[in-house]
Amino acid sequence: MVLKQVLPDLNQTDFIAQIYSDNFLEKEWKDRMIHVTDVLHISMPQQFEAAVPKLTKLISILQQSQERGESLAYIFLAEYIARYGINDIKMSIVALECTTQFISCEFAVRPFILKYPDQMLHQMLMWSKHPNHKVRRFSSEGSRPKLPWSMALPMLQKDPRPTLRILENLMRDSHPWVRKSVANHLNDISKDHPDQVMAFANQWKGLSKETDAIIKHGLRTLLKSGHPETLSYYELNDAGILVQGFAITTPVVTIGSALSFRFDIQNQNSNHKIIRLEYGLYYQKANGQLNRKVFKISEREFKSLEKSTILRNQSFKIITTRKFHTGLHQLSLIINGVESEKISFQLLG
Repeated sequence: MVLKQVLPDLNQTDFIAQIYSDNFLEKEWKDRMIHVTDVLHISMPQQFEAAVPKLTKLISILQQSQERGESLAYIFLAEYIARYGINDIKMSIVALECTTQFISCEFAVRPFILKYPDQMLHQMLMWSKHPNHKVRRFSSEGSRPKLPWSMALPMLQKDPRPTLRILENLMRDSHPWVRKSVANHLNDISKDHPDQVMAFANQWKGLSKETDAIIKHGLRTLLKSGHPETLSYYELNDAGILVQGFAITTPVVTIGSALSFRFDIQNQNSNHKIIRLEYGLYYQKANGQLNRKVFKISEREFKSLEKSTILRNQSFKIITTRKFHTGLHQLSLIINGVESEKISFQLLG
């Protein structure tokens, strides 16, 4: 047991027995993580300041043994900092910086941002310049206003300017993981502050292939929603684009099968034109209202007078993330952000 190298007095038999007590195997994943964290705390020095050197030594040994920190099996190490270091920000900063290089602390840092906003956001800004790419990614991912499956950061949802400073330091980052986090962070901000994200995008437009890719991914929600300034940013409009023969070839669809539709599209302009093709599927909700979800077909350059026939299937196979309701549904085409008239179809059980 690696922990024995850090805590020589550890009784391994008792430690393992404590881990598997209280019907451990029957617990949900999060409850297991919390339980392991609490058992670790019992074994570690009770003063967090004294525990941090033990924790950092443990992580060093795990890294040297080539253990993969990306595995969620070690997420309890980050949770330990969040639960037992919250009243010692100085030592927690040391612990977070070390631990996130082994297992990401993007969830663990958020209670600290809520409790010590000014100090932690300054620290995140410093971490955005760290030599280790995992720490740099952590500075962006941990401060995302709407990080999935994590607690929200209301003050950053209200005013994201502090994190935009962090993102500026990461826009030219050499590592793709960091750049992906920046794009996701921008996408978070765009949902509440599209104007700020568009201003940010304009500052970075055309500077490099990598920064353009970050901006494009960061604007994906605005593009899907047909945000006018975002469409203009990419010079997307429907001028000179001809759509014909839009039809649903399966007007009655049963759950478990697929909707099929087709259309022809042509660039009638005298020059090349980027055409972004999407469709909007209006799902029936339990209350009888329709809710649109946008799906992307493609985005590419069409030569002058180029024509293409698009055939598409949309699955109605039962999945855990969506419940289908029978009845009227609708379908539309979205060409460069401009939505067509909707066609109706029926979904049967």
